Amino acid sequence: MQVKKRLRQLTSGLVLLAGAFAGSAQAADDAACKTIRMSDPGWTDITATNGVASVLFGALGYEADVKTLSVPIGYQAMKNKEIDVFLGNWMPAQKSFVDDLNSAKAIEVVGQNLEGAKFTLAIPSYMAEKGIKSFADLAKHADEFDRKIYGIEPGAPANQNIQKIIADEKFGLKDWELVESGEQAMLAQVARAEKSKKGVVFLAWAPHPMNESFSIEYLAGGDDYFGPNFGGAQVYTLARTGWTAQCPNATALLKNLKFDVGMENKLMGDILGGQTAQDAANAWLKANPGAIDTWLSGVMTLDGKPGAPAVKAAVGL
Repeated sequence: MQVKKRLRQLTSGLVLLAGAFAGSAQAADDAACKTIRMSDPGWTDITATNGVASVLFGALGYEADVKTLSVPIGYQAMKNKEIDVFLGNWMPAQKSFVDDLNSAKAIEVVGQNLEGAKFTLAIPSYMAEKGIKSFADLAKHADEFDRKIYGIEPGAPANQNIQKIIADEKFGLKDWELVESGEQAMLAQVARAEKSKKGVVFLAWAPHPMNESFSIEYLAGGDDYFGPNFGGAQVYTLARTGWTAQCPNATALLKNLKFDVGMENKLMGDILGGQTAQDAANAWLKANPGAIDTWLSGVMTLDGKPGAPAVKAAVGL
């Protein structure tokens, strides 16, 4: 009887051990997952979140290969399986792109990484004091705004929405012009206008340090173009189809990565102040070790060791 009991215990132990190894194997990533190809449209908020992800992945033994690509080109690259991950899917502004990718079964939604965002047109507060509160008020002050709306890089979905706003008869903006540039060029124009208290209409969003650097007012009336609540938005992390199954451990980290507006404002301010995204992320992680424990829960290094201690060591904790 003792022999049979011992055999049952031994068998049970082997089953548990096998189960543990099976769980470990299931969480392990394919060698092809070592390099994670990510897209950055040149927006400081995505540069910031990519910086955080890069530092975390690097500490775990992965390599984040971040490519600067406009939104349309980045999504096409994901469709072509040339990009693995995108942390900047702003919805509903990018809905048309996502609908196309879903039709092609080209993407998977890893999860929402930010709430509390907003995204629409804005003006300086000193212009709002003149009674300009909505898109419908712009035409009456056309000369003060030089009949221009400043957008971001060519091809961005937001610029397409601005073109629709200009074409919409109800706003009386048909003789207005969209000025396409980049984020920094647009904000430089805002800074110049503020110095001389001139009118400027521009694309604004939160999170972004512009909300602290300038006194601005978001304009009402854009629900049909940017969504309700001044373009209230959710930001999602996307992966190319098949990547999450191939790289479950890296996916676990991305599922855990949840940001907030205050954190992104801080990181973006540091980046705009001259720091690299990785340096800004490293400093923030060192100052906020609790986030490491949360984000690295259940996540291992590429070679199978606990993830949180590896990240803490890498950032100097």
